[in-house]
Amino acid sequence: MSKIVDVRPVLLSAPYADPETNLEVQLHLPSQYRTCGLVEITLEDGTKGLGEGYLAVFAPRVFEQIIRLIRPYLIGKEVMEVNKIYHNLRIVIGYWSMQGAAKHALSAVEIAMQDCRAQLLQLPVYQVLGGKLNDTLTLYGSGGDSISPEAMAEELDYLQAHGIKFFKIRARNNELDKAIWCVDEGAERGIQIAVDMTQNLMYPGQSVSEVVRFVEKIQDFTGRTLFFVEEVLGPANTQEYPLLRQKLNTPVAGGEIVTTAAELNDRITQGCYDIAQPDATVIGGISAVMEVFATARQKATEVIVHCWGGPVGMMANYHAALAGGGSFAEWPMPAFPLREAMVQQPWKIESGNIHFPDTPGLGVILTEEIEQKYAFREDAVYQCLPTAIPRNKWPE
Repeated sequence: MSKIVDVRPVLLSAPYADPETNLEVQLHLPSQYRTCGLVEITLEDGTKGLGEGYLAVFAPRVFEQIIRLIRPYLIGKEVMEVNKIYHNLRIVIGYWSMQGAAKHALSAVEIAMQDCRAQLLQLPVYQVLGGKLNDTLTLYGSGGDSISPEAMAEELDYLQAHGIKFFKIRARNNELDKAIWCVDEGAERGIQIAVDMTQNLMYPGQSVSEVVRFVEKIQDFTGRTLFFVEEVLGPANTQEYPLLRQKLNTPVAGGEIVTTAAELNDRITQGCYDIAQPDATVIGGISAVMEVFATARQKATEVIVHCWGGPVGMMANYHAALAGGGSFAEWPMPAFPLREAMVQQPWKIESGNIHFPDTPGLGVILTEEIEQKYAFREDAVYQCLPTAIPRNKWPE
């Protein structure tokens, strides 16, 4: 009843955000569509589980081919033996990709197996993981890449309508005016601002002193502290995070692109972060996120799951957060209709908290109608190098 009989990669593309007001779309998504990479695992009794790998946003065909490469090692296996299967798959890809792209694909497979397992047990995934340590998760709105104060005000309106009191914006070192405006405007609405400086892939990255000056200028101009700062140092400077934390009175967050629990746990142990941000679609699946929660509890480090993917990835991270003891979670704000189309029950946000039904599995679905409506587009690929001159309307 619970043996795997099929494994299928699925690529879906959907319109993303507002190209007239969203800087990310203008710079990196010229098609104005974004792709979501899924794995569908089918069991002998017809049960279907879904997983998601973040890789497909950037390299959809690579994601697809990795899934096809590892498919033969899954057929006929007992899905209840998630850990054993995952261990063997790590050996399959280990020689050429212990970290990086293949781990995104394995993340999708692990999530899909967890979905299958929970459905067979007729329990939500968080219950299979040990049950909820918190009944709800407090959300912070994640967006803040608007090109003008007028568009940013609309994002703040959205947060107020949902009772969300925390807002993460994107602001680079040359966007101090934007950050100050958001902190002041947010304060008037009772919303605290976090800043993602988007340095996690930058060579060379900015220095500790540059980060400190940026944060101190915001505090000097506004008289307010930030909720947290995120990804403020590049990959060549991660060893400087403990020093940065000593110089700031603002919590430091990071870890969203780390592809192994061991590496993120090492960073936590070394004191790199006040807030660790694992993503199940990147780090190796739900079980890897649970490992991070376990280490973070020992080191008194907060964990706030990263959720910038599609609905399957969001649900995987939220289930892990509920079972791991998370208090906060990221809520992606740019419009992406797949997020509504693929959940079995509508998202329920009340007073800034998200509530979850007792739906077996992850609580996501994939139908022929969804696949047809959101068929993959070859041009729906995130371009990491900017493809256009931004129409940024923030004052200098």
